[in-house]
Amino acid sequence: MGLVSLVRPGFGVDLGTANTVVCHPRRGVILNEPSVMIVRPNGDRALEPVAVGAQARELMGRTPAGMEAVRPLRDGVITDLVAAKTFITAMLRRVPARPWEKLRPRAVIGIPAGATSLERQALLEAAEEADLGRVHLIPEPIAGAVGAGLDPTATRAQMVVDVGGGTAEITAFCFGGVLASRSCRIAGDEMTAALSNYLRQEHGLLAGEISVEDAKMSAGGGPGRNGSVRVEGRDAATGRPRFVDIKGTEVAAALQPTVDAIVEALTAALAEDLPPQAVADIMKDGVVGFGGGALLRGFGPRLEEALGFKVRVADEALVCVARGAAMCLSRPAILKAFSPPR
Repeated sequence: MGLVSLVRPGFGVDLGTANTVVCHPRRGVILNEPSVMIVRPNGDRALEPVAVGAQARELMGRTPAGMEAVRPLRDGVITDLVAAKTFITAMLRRVPARPWEKLRPRAVIGIPAGATSLERQALLEAAEEADLGRVHLIPEPIAGAVGAGLDPTATRAQMVVDVGGGTAEITAFCFGGVLASRSCRIAGDEMTAALSNYLRQEHGLLAGEISVEDAKMSAGGGPGRNGSVRVEGRDAATGRPRFVDIKGTEVAAALQPTVDAIVEALTAALAEDLPPQAVADIMKDGVVGFGGGALLRGFGPRLEEALGFKVRVADEALVCVARGAAMCLSRPAILKAFSPPR
């Protein structure tokens, strides 16, 4: 058993609504690509994947006739079992593996803390049909906490917030148990939709989903967020090609109502659930944020204002969940404490 664990450690997987990240315990992140594929329907509900990941994302909005773009996950969970199985299988084939790692590798997969038992079962079925070996599920806030360097089995109370493409969750935990948790299915996708609506209403620009997503991350959370970003699309009135340059401050203003809705949903009555000593711990240590939404300008300060705790963004916030899931392969105590019932 020890030898098998040594030579075939498996993978940590973050099957996100926006991106799928696969992490190896020793080699680190070995795959990080968009959670999208282009398929050609093949009868009897079978799907033939034509492009997966980054290549599929490049084709969104320009998909040829007879093909369609598919997102197998919505709100962080599987909505179409056939599409999910096809997607997971196609992505695993792209994971660079040693010969011994191709034999039904083990996996720890992050799943939203608020996922239902049916949603968890759908993921396990898809993973099994994709020829994974032993699969453990772990709540994404816990996996992300481990990836950010926290120990969820420690005797001090700690709190994390995870804002992905499909879900936003905040969780306080201590000594292998959850003290308080809130989850909402308003997250990064709704921010993208809000920016798209803003561009149409304020600038008369119809922009594609990919262009808007890139603008959101570049102006709202990237290194150039204090400058401006160019968004290309069609003029809503004339249909002619046009572009606009929008500043980071403008993007932040466009996203603010959605950010406020997320923060309100996550923090409502949360403090009332926390024991006083837990509040003291978190006031001292602060809250750790990860996921793409945590990188957006204004999110941290707005969350601090609502919670009363300082908020810091984890290093490599976009891959914390997958990294933590991979680390849990060698930390069975965490899996035992937090894995949801099958």
